[in-house]
Order: sequence, then structure tokens, then C-alpha cells
Amino acid sequence: MSEPLVLYSYWRSSASYRVRMALNLKGLDCQIRPVHLVRDGGQQFSLDYTELNPQQLVPTLLHDQVVLTQSLAIIEYLEEAFPQPALLPTDPAGRARVRALAQAIACEIHPLNNLRVLKYLVTSAGLNEPAKLAWYRHWTRTGLDAVEAMLANDDRTGRYCHGDEPGMADCCLLPQVYNARRFDCDLGGLDHVLRICQALESLDAVRLAAPENQADAE
Repeated sequence: MSEPLVLYSYWRSSASYRVRMALNLKGLDCQIRPVHLVRDGGQQFSLDYTELNPQQLVPTLLHDQVVLTQSLAIIEYLEEAFPQPALLPTDPAGRARVRALAQAIACEIHPLNNLRVLKYLVTSAGLNEPAKLAWYRHWTRTGLDAVEAMLANDDRTGRYCHGDEPGMADCCLLPQVYNARRFDCDLGGLDHVLRICQALESLDAVRLAAPENQADAE
């Protein structure tokens, strides 16, 4: 018998949010183990967690004694280990498009705006709070403008990022928009982005993955 899935997660982490969405969309039971990224100087820096994830980041997924890190790699693993319902299309071109949308968010927008970068901007680069927020809002809007164009200019966009079933790209999009709203980013004109997020937020599986519905939410 396989061991249960265990996800090390922080309620506000957009990368953790992505994986929680993927798990729920696939209907997979998972035990959540909170890792508080601020309390105790950052629980991700503890010796036990560092041994599990040397990058000292969340999420980390455990499955059958396999340790998995990096949210997109985890979602790809779930797709291979638990193929149905699928989060990637069956055709190579469609799969490449979904991966490109996911990476446009996870690899281009998110790294510029995650917690450790924002902390560095204040503590080491000398930015004040308004300058830090301006940085966040600039790069978030720049990235989301590109995603909006990718969605608007492709007839494969449907109710969700690719067609009419939620997939890996959607697991990246909604958490990024959630954070953009937290930081009062201008989302005007992002018609496809906001429409897709509204559709996602109507799904029970997605609502259960939302930060405010996590046991460690504050």
C-alpha cells in the first residue's frame, strides 16, 4: 500500500497554493504540514526542513519516500503518477502551450516578487516600503500583461487558460492574481486573466485550496 501524500506548505505561499490546487483538482487526499515562513525566524530554515529541502523553500511533497520540490516539478509528477483527471492536454503543442503559460508566471513573475526577494529589497538594497511596493507592482503588471496577451491571442483559450477544463496553467494563474490583489496591483484591462480567475474561484476544489481556507491561515 502506498504511503499518503504529505505536503509541506505555507498558507500564503503562491507556489504552495499551486500544488494545493493541483492536488484538489485531481481529487487526491493529502496531509498538510505547515511551514511558517516568518515565525521563529522562518521555519523553512530549520535543520530538519533544510535536510528535506536544501533550497529552504515551500512546497515540498512526500510520496512513497520520494521527496519532491519545486511546484511545477511536483505538478508534473502528480500528472504522471495520477494521470486522471489530466492537468495537461494530450497533444504536444497544447502541452507546450500550457507549460509556457505556467512558466511565464512561475519562472518570470513570481521569482521577482517572492518573500525573500522583497525582504532583500528592504534589508539589503535599502528600498523603503513605497519603493518595494512599486517594484512588486511593476513586475507583476508587466508579467500579467504578457500572460493576458498569450491568452487573448490564442483561440485555444476557453473557460480556462487552455480549453474548458482547469489545468496546470490555471494552478499558476490564480495564486499570482491572489497575490497581486493583496498588494493592490492595477489589474485593469486584464479581461481574460480575471474572467478565468472568476471561473476558477467558482470550483469547490479551488476554493478549498485558497489561502484563507488553510488550517495555518492567520
